[in-house]
Amino acid sequence: MLQELSIRNFAIIDELALSLEEGLTVLTGETGAGKSIIIDAVQLLVGGRGSAEFVRHGEKKAEIEGIFIVEDGHPCQAKCEEFGIELEDGMVLLKRDISQSGKSACRVNGKLVTIAILREIGRALIDVHGQHESQELMDETKHLMLLDQFGMQEIMPAKAAYMELYVQYEQVQKQIRSLTENEQQMAHRLDLIQFQFNEIEQANLELNEDEVLNEEKSRLVNFERLFDTLQTAYNALQGEQKGLDWVGLSMSNLEQAAEIDANLAQTNESVANSFYLLEEAASAIRHQLDELEYDPDRLQVIEDRLNEISQLKRKYGSSISQIVEFASSIEEEIESITNRESTIKELERKRTSIEKDLSLEAAHLSDVRKKWAQSLTEEIHDQLKALYMDKAVFEVRFHSSERESTLYRKEGTDETEFFISTNPGEPLKPLIKVASGGEISRIMLALKTIFSKHQGITSIIFDEVDTGVSGRVAQAIAEKIHAVSVHSQVLCISHLPQVAAISDNHLFISKEVKNDRTITHVLPLEEAERIREISRMISGVEITDLTLSHAKELLELAHSIKKTTV
Repeated sequence: MLQELSIRNFAIIDELALSLEEGLTVLTGETGAGKSIIIDAVQLLVGGRGSAEFVRHGEKKAEIEGIFIVEDGHPCQAKCEEFGIELEDGMVLLKRDISQSGKSACRVNGKLVTIAILREIGRALIDVHGQHESQELMDETKHLMLLDQFGMQEIMPAKAAYMELYVQYEQVQKQIRSLTENEQQMAHRLDLIQFQFNEIEQANLELNEDEVLNEEKSRLVNFERLFDTLQTAYNALQGEQKGLDWVGLSMSNLEQAAEIDANLAQTNESVANSFYLLEEAASAIRHQLDELEYDPDRLQVIEDRLNEISQLKRKYGSSISQIVEFASSIEEEIESITNRESTIKELERKRTSIEKDLSLEAAHLSDVRKKWAQSLTEEIHDQLKALYMDKAVFEVRFHSSERESTLYRKEGTDETEFFISTNPGEPLKPLIKVASGGEISRIMLALKTIFSKHQGITSIIFDEVDTGVSGRVAQAIAEKIHAVSVHSQVLCISHLPQVAAISDNHLFISKEVKNDRTITHVLPLEEAERIREISRMISGVEITDLTLSHAKELLELAHSIKKTTV
């Protein structure tokens, strides 16, 4: 949900900070007070098109910030991970600045991002619906995704089975395309990888060889220093009046002392053990000194070999293991190109085998989708009926591609689009071509009531979607908007008293002129203030005892409706 919203120097807004709650929050106020400006700011925050015109007159830049709280598994988390953005405690902080020149600076959790990235993350957080605007419901390319979300429990397993085979199919297709390229290109490719393979093979690399050689090189380069330090260490231990002599003397005397006092036995044993360990160490040092030999020719051999390995690393990988892996991969490619004809035939047989299973899975996925499309159609008809559109006909249409190149796609073989007819006798048309503002409002609410349960959108904004309706339809729209808010936080600009009455939180937007500048204010309304504002919305101008009574009745009705909302 959108928890905090901060707006500075944006249009007629000087400075505004809002703390928003869960459920349905309605924004009301006189026309021109700045309600839509707040929604404009939110749209810009989630990647909408910016303009220098949004910057308040006389200021250098407009600033918009929003804090969102998301649950584990929310789609926004995957988006943030994709772009390397860290989340802490499920918090997403979006910030956008717009300068006088119209340029934008966008940040997500403090990380500077492009507008495209901000938009991708923003779309997972907020869905904006105006009378002629919708991000997904009015976009036919998203209808298949919405259907899949609706029937998720059955469609997703079928889709996963299809996808597993589709990935295999695409891999084989890619291999076949690669092998059926231009003959000249293939010959050039073979010459190149054959040269690379021979170069690596002739190097006769051994795993960790570079590490062993670098250690040996270090010993040879520092031979004199190593010899001197070992010699000094040996001389300090071995010889007359040296370390071992003194430790031996101590051991001899402690042995005699332990015969007198048994409490010294452990100390005597410790010193004796130390003596023998030091004796062994001295012997080992002596052996190392005898083995040391400076060989300048060997140093040159090591230098040449390390240089050869370094050259191979620059070409084929950052380590010997990566070079060996690269050689293994191109060896397989050499084999497939050399035996191209037989390889292609084998791949084509494999593709045919996979395609048989893929076709079955695609057909099964399509059947499952059509089953759920019927369920979706029935639910939408129920929702439209509740919104007094009894005669409307909704249909999910499927189009299977007949082109070989697009027969199998990532999402299956189906192309889906929502069609609707709002009047008896009229043909069904694509959803996007529905013209009546009042009808669009109701259709959008019917669809959103269903899909809000499945989409995982944190916040939904309805910007005057109730325009052009009144009476019983207005009450039905109010109830539908509240039904959506059960599953998602909803912000709604409305002129309908029914919507204001059923809201969980009511914000009153007003403006005043101060020092020759227009300033917008936002006031959270308590019960008595809500009654007066709803009364004003009913009467339009004058608040009377009758309109106040009517406002109270609307609030009581809304309270009883909310009790029954699941």
